[in-house]
Amino acid sequence: MISQKMAGAINEQIKHEFFSYWLYLSMAFSLEAQDLKVFAKWFYAQADEEKEHAMKMANYLLDQGAEVKLLALEQPKTDFGSVLEICEESVIHEELITKKINELVALARSENDFATDNFLQWFIMEQVEEVAKANELVSLVKMANNPGQMLMVEQRIMALREENSEA
Repeated sequence: MISQKMAGAINEQIKHEFFSYWLYLSMAFSLEAQDLKVFAKWFYAQADEEKEHAMKMANYLLDQGAEVKLLALEQPKTDFGSVLEICEESVIHEELITKKINELVALARSENDFATDNFLQWFIMEQVEEVAKANELVSLVKMANNPGQMLMVEQRIMALREENSEA
């Protein structure tokens, strides 16, 4: 059975995952407003992934007989700059989430909670992928110095999204 401390920490992470969902929606809305539809589509998909992560954690708590508590969320940022700034901010955010997941694993190990440690390994590998995708997105945007290159970048972004949905 999962400890109250571990369940509380996972509930806190569920909050972070739902905040990520809101943040990526906010980024997508900003990109839509700038008529950057392909980038917006990318961030809508990222938002959906974050919601799935929260639900996966909630279901784990329920399977462990623990209570799921939906904690209050901060309002995400709504005023963004360029597409590059948004993409760079997503890298910073994914690195923060990676740190939070690592802290959960450390707690599970300190409590000899092998089931939770095992459950969290999926999130560890997911974060490796998320940070890599976010960094690749930043690199692609930096390559786009003119409208012609931006079209190429948008095509690569859609291909990258398809590659990741097949994995």
